[in-house]
This record gives sequence, C-alpha cells and structure tokens, in this order.
Amino acid sequence: MDTTDNRLLMEKIFARLAEGDGRLFVEHLADDAVIRVTGQYSWSRTFTGKATVLRELYGYLGTVLQGKQRTVAHRFVVDGDTVAVEARGDMVTKGGVPYCNEYCLVFRLAGGKIVEMREYCDSVLTEAVLGPYPAR
Repeated sequence: MDTTDNRLLMEKIFARLAEGDGRLFVEHLADDAVIRVTGQYSWSRTFTGKATVLRELYGYLGTVLQGKQRTVAHRFVVDGDTVAVEARGDMVTKGGVPYCNEYCLVFRLAGGKIVEMREYCDSVLTEAVLGPYPAR
C-alpha cells in the first residue's frame, strides 16, 4: 500500500469510529499489533498483540464507558506507512460523566493492517474521569 492507500484506509476507519463503530478498526488491527499509551501515568504502557489490545485496553474501557464510544478525526497527516490522526473522543462513563479527550494517534501500517499505534492525550483528564488504570 502507498501513502494514498494508507490515508484512505485510515479515513474510512475513522469515519466508522465517528459513528461509534469500531469493527473496521478491529478488522485492520494486525494480530501482532503494538499499542503504546505514552506518558508517565497509570495508563502508560504497551499492549502487544491484537487479543491483548482488545481484552486489556478496549475491554477494560468497555467496563467504564457506556453507549457508543465515538472518536472523531479532525486531521490526517501521512508520510508513507505512517498516518498521524488528530481526533477528539465523544464518550460518557457509566457514571454519566462526559469523557471528551483530545488525541494525537500515530499509526504505522503494513499491508493494509495497523501494526503499531502510539496514543498521545490529556493524561490528567484520563485519570480524572476514568480513574487510574488497574495495577497488573
């Protein structure tokens, strides 16, 4: 896939995420994908492998968030196999508290699959609204 293909794929994935539908994201997540939550707070860690990502990151989020979890992209910056996406979450906790974090998500793609993602966000907001990530 070239730069244009990578951009179009990520635009399609985020169009679905804006509707609260994560299936296309999951479909294009490589089995050996690596997701890194950056920073120096309780959520900062590396999740390795699709099953681990779905269970430990998105599975845990499903226990604290309710309804559709929307992420709306505002900007795509593409350089070869790397796509950076500026986005804003539109989510609500099970306690009814809005969780609308700002993100810069940097993806690396290979063969139409997401092989790596680095998430940059407001860590203070994450812990204030979602609480600390559970200790291992």
